[in-house]
Amino acid sequence: MGAATAERSAPAFDALRSARAMGEVLRDGTASAAELAQRQAQRLRALLDAARRGSRLYAQLHRGADAHTPLAALPAVTKPALMQRFDDWVTDPALRLDTLRAFVADPDRAADAWLGRYTVWESSGSSGEPGLFVEDPQAMAVYDALEWLRRARAPAGGWFDPLRLARRQALVVATGGHFASHVSLQRLRRLNPWLGATLRSFSILQPLDALLAELQAWQPAVLATYPTAASMLGDAVDAGALRLTLAELDTGGETLGAALRARLTRQFGCAVRDHYGASEFLSIGWECAHGRMHMNTDWVILEPVDARGRPVPPGQLSHTTLLTNLANHVQPLIRYDLGDRLRWHDAPCPCGSALPAAEVVGRCDDALRMRGDDGRRVTLLPLALTTVLEDNAGVFDFQLRQRDARTLVLRLGGDAARSAAARERCHRALRAYAAALGLRRLAIVDETGHAPAHGRSGKVQRVIAAR
Repeated sequence: MGAATAERSAPAFDALRSARAMGEVLRDGTASAAELAQRQAQRLRALLDAARRGSRLYAQLHRGADAHTPLAALPAVTKPALMQRFDDWVTDPALRLDTLRAFVADPDRAADAWLGRYTVWESSGSSGEPGLFVEDPQAMAVYDALEWLRRARAPAGGWFDPLRLARRQALVVATGGHFASHVSLQRLRRLNPWLGATLRSFSILQPLDALLAELQAWQPAVLATYPTAASMLGDAVDAGALRLTLAELDTGGETLGAALRARLTRQFGCAVRDHYGASEFLSIGWECAHGRMHMNTDWVILEPVDARGRPVPPGQLSHTTLLTNLANHVQPLIRYDLGDRLRWHDAPCPCGSALPAAEVVGRCDDALRMRGDDGRRVTLLPLALTTVLEDNAGVFDFQLRQRDARTLVLRLGGDAARSAAARERCHRALRAYAAALGLRRLAIVDETGHAPAHGRSGKVQRVIAAR
């Protein structure tokens, strides 16, 4: 039976594991640095044992390693290499790439439990390769505990409602696929149907006027979105096209700079809180009251390294970061090249938490201010553009650069660079999306012979505004 006609299943949830993870996260939250290091080491040993016993890929990669082999001596891995050997990578032989791809091809099945126990989401492909990530019950229990007990500190809902569930919340993201944020929201709504009255998602792919009308009607107390989308909505606030009374604005998925944070704080008149997560580990970091991004190193190991894979000292910005997920044993991620750049703070945080704090430089894509058919400004959001090209054109290694108010320059990498059909799909998808927003005279110029260039994040900056 195909994914589109398969019977719906309830979201995966294990109450016992959830209670146990809550207890561990609470205990770790008051632990000393030495105690955190000990628990991290215990969880790493359990992960390595599970990976070497259950994954054919890691059995080969770690051949000759033993319990005394330091993590830094093990090979780093990349998303393309892992996806090429997906069926050897996972530790459950019932997980097959072909059936999982069919499953995520049906957006209506977001948050369904795969095989009755797994939560599945896809990455956006920002590093040039989309990924499929299967989360086992233990991983989901840990993510839930980290989200509820750390990310929700000093919440807008007050201490009587630490999860802010009694107040309306809006998530503005790409909703047409099995993306982690969208899957997480749909899972929460289906586990707790009464949350439908307070928790909703809104698509960034729709025309701005429609999005503004929906948000205006919903009147959320908490708004969560990408920084570039928040910037666009803030401009609408300044123009009088959007009037919200927010208690909190949450951002994530892209780099939030100090200048943008200050502007958003002024525009929305509320606290702005940034969060750090990824498809590879949903809840990597959270901001304390002092604005420091603390990393959940009791459950995730982050290794900032230079271009040759050597560790960089605190205070130095890395070339990339290697991630080890200590919670997920069904799809092990051990020294995985995340692509983000990280700088550890070398001074303790005034908040007193033993969890280390860092500065993260992640995605740095731009929102594009274009000129519509009627002369009005039309904003093209980077996450919307990348979703359109990935979902509708089927390309993932690309770069869009704005030349002027009505012209985009398209670079393709990999096999798509040599495919006239891929370019035609890109042109068709971009023009259809732009026309829906009132930009029917969009010009697209192909730039051949140049691979997509890397931005300062270490990843390909895929959407670049005219300077």
